[in-house]
Amino acid sequence: MKIEIMDTTLRDGEQTCGVSFAPHEKLMIAHMLLEELKVDRIEIGSARVSNGESEAARMICEWAMRHSLLDRVEILGFVDGKTSADWIRNTGCRVINLLCKGSLKHCKGQLRKTPKEHIADIRKTIKYATSQDMDVNLYLEDWSNGMKDSPEYVYEVMDGLNDLPVKRYMLPDTLGVLDPPQTKLFTEEMKKRYPQKHFDFHAHNDYDLGMANSYAAIEAGIDCLHTTVNGLGERAGNIPLSSILAVLKDHFHADTQIDESKLNDVSRAVESYSGISIPANQPIVGENVFTQVAGVHADGDSKNKLYSNNLLPERFGRKREYALGKTSGRANIRKNLEILGLTLDDDSIRKVTNRIIELGDNKEHITKEDLPYIISDVLRNRDGKEHVHLKSYMINLAGDLNPIATIGIEIDGKNYEESASGNGQYDAFVKAVRKVYKSLGHNFPTLQNYAVTIPPGGHTDALVQTVITWNYNKNTFRTRGLDADQTKAAIKATVKMLNFMEERK
Repeated sequence: MKIEIMDTTLRDGEQTCGVSFAPHEKLMIAHMLLEELKVDRIEIGSARVSNGESEAARMICEWAMRHSLLDRVEILGFVDGKTSADWIRNTGCRVINLLCKGSLKHCKGQLRKTPKEHIADIRKTIKYATSQDMDVNLYLEDWSNGMKDSPEYVYEVMDGLNDLPVKRYMLPDTLGVLDPPQTKLFTEEMKKRYPQKHFDFHAHNDYDLGMANSYAAIEAGIDCLHTTVNGLGERAGNIPLSSILAVLKDHFHADTQIDESKLNDVSRAVESYSGISIPANQPIVGENVFTQVAGVHADGDSKNKLYSNNLLPERFGRKREYALGKTSGRANIRKNLEILGLTLDDDSIRKVTNRIIELGDNKEHITKEDLPYIISDVLRNRDGKEHVHLKSYMINLAGDLNPIATIGIEIDGKNYEESASGNGQYDAFVKAVRKVYKSLGHNFPTLQNYAVTIPPGGHTDALVQTVITWNYNKNTFRTRGLDADQTKAAIKATVKMLNFMEERK
């Protein structure tokens, strides 16, 4: 089975409330989708929207032309004679996704035209576009309601265009009103009535049925599915690219050329550019979906992978993790100790488990990087003592001047002092620490991400949790600091990182 994927993150995804990609961001996403992830087609924008939209489309099309990918780039156009076709052609794009009315209600209510008048307008636009050496795909907007309320109109439009070179007919559930049985029935009707035509299905998620409807469309023999990265889209969004790819491979054994290992990278890039956070429990790409929490699951993983399925994290460029908290139990702790290369006897594990349960009851968030310090605290193991102590620090901030940090730090019993200026208070602190480590000839991890949170409903004096993601020798790990002051919380997380690094040495 071969199913095409047309990703419309750069067009329909940009209709998410508050999302507007800059031209260079659109180009980066297009590059990742086509060259790294290898989706079949992408829709990059809408005609006549703005100068910025035109600039972005031109950049993408110039890049796609140089890489022999231009036939896989598409732009939404309208039934407006020559206007949309000329706009799209001037960007360098050669594929127009022509938006016409797929329901009688839309035809009469919005256009105030008869079906024959609308069909005549569509024909004129298609003929002009093809005369300009453009390929034409046709969106039947509100097709789902058209099939529910006026199927004879849908067939009239299809029959009225039958002699024209429309490459693909795209069937949108524009308002997300279908359920799976309806989707399957209506798609089968289209395939049966027009067996030689290529059909795309475009789901919206208003009733949270987008994925189920797409599944039904596959069963009905659809040729292509439309997706967006992270499920972006108007209102409740479209179907997520990552989720449907897993369904296609595992449930339908479909033939796709897509490189699943790049999914997480693309999702994180779109999350950054869009400003829309990925839910932690989002399948495939969510922060927590490959994290086992219950200890019984970790125990089962150690016994012939009893709690694993085909969604192995390595498929998607990720790793399995084992959360630590009040439900984690000894199995989770053993798994994390294995990752850290640490071993404990059964009695020590019991004591550490009890301590983690106690912290979990207090709603403390515990990472595997916390384990060495919890072990040290519980067992008072001399080998687990802190190697790095921040003896003192002072950060000066005055007017428009860059902050200056002066630190006194002890590393394995030796004291060091340094000063540095930076673009911010924390930047100045880190630069001072880097000076110390550079003088010792020690490498220093790179900061990969910096996230600050406070409890929901917290006040200005609430505790601040700073989670910093570090990268060292291609290994990624996180450390956490907690304080009422954001800079202090970041400093605590950094000192924790330094001790973690020294411990690993």
